[in-house]
Parts: sequence; structure tokens; C-alpha cells
Amino acid sequence: MTTLFASPAETVRRLADAGYLADEAIATTVFLADALGKPLLVEGPAGVGKTELAKAVASAAGAELVRLQCYEGLDEARALYEWNYKKQLLRIQAAPTDQAWDATHDDIFTEEFLLERPLLAAIRRAEPTVLLIDETDKADVEVEGLLLEVLSDFQVTIPELGTVAAVRRPFVVLTSNAARELSEALKRRCLYLHLDYPTPERERDIVLARVPGIEAELAEQLVRTVGALRALEIKKAPSIAETVDWARTLLALGLDELDEAAVARTLGVVLKHVSDQERAVRELGLPADGR
Repeated sequence: MTTLFASPAETVRRLADAGYLADEAIATTVFLADALGKPLLVEGPAGVGKTELAKAVASAAGAELVRLQCYEGLDEARALYEWNYKKQLLRIQAAPTDQAWDATHDDIFTEEFLLERPLLAAIRRAEPTVLLIDETDKADVEVEGLLLEVLSDFQVTIPELGTVAAVRRPFVVLTSNAARELSEALKRRCLYLHLDYPTPERERDIVLARVPGIEAELAEQLVRTVGALRALEIKKAPSIAETVDWARTLLALGLDELDEAAVARTLGVVLKHVSDQERAVRELGLPADGR
């Protein structure tokens, strides 16, 4: 089996080159998932970098990222494959009137009429591939059964075409916000990694790495303020991506200090609910009019 990473240390370095600052625990888990050929289940609150980790792995490995975005109502046709029924109907209508149905059937159930969805596309790729199954906890329980079948043997049975086995196993990342508990059967097939909000020091380093030109002192102020916002009882705590956006906002405004007035003026970058903004203004003593 061809692996993407040679060691945990190399994984740290290559993820950093891809813009993702991974600690030793993250890098070791990514390396082991690759070395053992196991899917990686990454769980944690929204906005801690779960999806970004999968993107960084793809970038670091020079692999194609294939993404299956999960949602309530996702079914096999949207996740795995379906037939191009309109094209099949046109072919049936164009078939000679005296042609037997068996011949027509064999004609329309071929590769020409197959519509690949993310799971099948990832399995059939011969090149390095990262399959991201994003927000798995939002899908219905029935989808987990499909994932169990695909991730157990990395093959899919299409009744009309036969069994399609992976030529090269993709590196699989499943993410979950823990909105519901995933089945033990699915978890058993995965390595598990829990991500939380980073330490202030690591988040500062992320800001410095992702926002060229920002001063270290301003990054420190920004991270401390984000930490204070996350400590409040609010609907949606600021994500790491929103911290980075806030840093870029301050640069765009030409601000070199994050004082109370600057926080109040730009609060909408990180807090997207009016009740959260009102709580922040009240509990952090910010000017209500943004001045």
C-alpha cells in the first residue's frame, strides 16, 4: 500500500507547508490513519479546523480532494451513484422498434449513462485521493450503513455493472460536530481525533501564518479578545477561520490596536447573531454605538 506520509515529524512539516499548524497529536493520528489505511474520524465543535485538516492533507500529499457534504435527506443516489435517466430515455426512444428489451437494457446500463457521486468517484480514482465526508452527523442513520459498506472493503456493487473495487484506497476523513452520536460500528472502523479550539499561543501562530503583515502584538490582542468572546454564553463561538478574518479586517481598516471601539465596530466579523453581539457589548463593556 502506497502511503502519503513517511513519519509524524514529516507530517507536521508538510501540513505546515500547506498552511495547517498541526501539533504532535494531530500529526501522529494523521500519519497512523495513512499508514494503517484507516478512515480518520475528526470530531469537535464547529469552526475548529476539521474540514481544513482534510484540505491540508490533500494539499500536503498532492492529492485530489473529493468532498461529500452530508445533510438531512442525503441518499445513496446523491452519495454513491445514479443513472442518467433522461439520457437513457432518449436512447430507448431512439432504439429500433424491433430491438429486444434485453438488448436495449444492456445498452442503457453502461458507463456512458453512469453518474458518479463522491463516494464512487473517490473509490475509482487511481491517483492519490482524499475523500472528505463532511459533517457526517447531519446525515440520516441509513447513510451510516452505506458508509460502513464502502469503508469496510472500499468497493461498491453496482447491480448492472458488477463490483467496483478501489484501485488505490483514498485517505478518508469523516468530520462530525457531535450533533448526534455516530454508531459504534462506524467508529470502530476509524481512528479518532478530537479537535477543540487551540491554545492562545497556537491560535496566535495560526493568525501570524495566515495573515501576512499583521504585527505580533496585534495578533496577541486579537486572540485574547476572541478567547474572551468564546468564554461568554453565546449561540455560536467564533471559529478559527473567523479569527483569521478578523485579523484581515483590522489590516484592511489600517488598525494597529484592538481597543474597545475597534472591537465594537468590527464585531460582526466574528459574531453572527444579534443576541451574541448584545451580550458581548454588555459583558465586555463595549461602546454600544461602535464608536
